[in-house]
This record gives sequence, C-alpha cells and structure tokens, in this order.
Amino acid sequence: MKPYYNIVLLEPEIPQNTGNIGRICVGFNCHLHLIGPFGFELSDKNVKRAGLDYWQHLTITEYDSWDHFLPSISSQMENVYLMTTKTKTSLYSKTFKEGDWFIFGKETKGISMDILNAYPEQNLTIPFPGKVRSFNLANSVSIVASEAVRQLRG
Repeated sequence: MKPYYNIVLLEPEIPQNTGNIGRICVGFNCHLHLIGPFGFELSDKNVKRAGLDYWQHLTITEYDSWDHFLPSISSQMENVYLMTTKTKTSLYSKTFKEGDWFIFGKETKGISMDILNAYPEQNLTIPFPGKVRSFNLANSVSIVASEAVRQLRG
C-alpha cells in the first residue's frame, strides 16, 4: 500500500523518539524521512526498542543533510508543511492531501529560522492552551499524522 503521508525528521537527536515515530509511521501508513546528522546511530538499540517489531514494516529514507533532501520537495512546496512553535497558523486550519510532507525539527531547537523564513506560508503549529512551550517530538508527530489521516480517511 502506498504511504498516505511523508513524515520528515530534521536532525533528530533522541533515539527513542525516532523509534516511536517509526512505529507511528507504520501505524498511520506514513513514509519516514530522516535528515542527518543524527544525534545517535540509526542502529542504536534504543531506536529499535522503541520501534518494537514494527521497524521491519517501516518505509524509511535517509538523507545526509537538508541540502541533499531539498530536491525531493522543491517542486512540490505547496504540499510541504514545516511544524514549528514559531507561527500562529494552526494545523487545524489546513486541508491536507495524500502525499503531503510534514517536517519536524530537532528536539532541542526545532527547525532553523533560516528554513522557516524561507517558507513562511508553509509554517504550521499545533495549538495548545496549556502552559508548555511545546510537545514531545513523538507526540507532535502523532497529533499531526492523526489529523492528516482523519482528514483523508474520515
């Protein structure tokens, strides 16, 4: 089955988050794209432990850097969303289509301002009324993938 959406992790730092996100991608039928450098080895046992026995079912592509990844999306930027806390445009204000790309930044810094500023119309946030700066990366991916699949599948 063709993946519904593309989940992109830009320079992930925590292996357990990446493992959990891999599992989320299998569950929501999403393709996982990992852009280096990583803060761990992909073979790290913590990645596999968090991904459990689902890792073997994951559709995954790796890129050395943002510059190596960018040609993958450059012709379809209208289908790319940069997830950030640095915008007021809500995830829930958009209608997603199969094949869309959701890019998430590293756990400690998010997506760089250079990238966010280059694509301001593509910046989205997960609104939250509580007193936190942001959600955990794996939780954020789960929220976004859930909403996108809900829109697609009803």
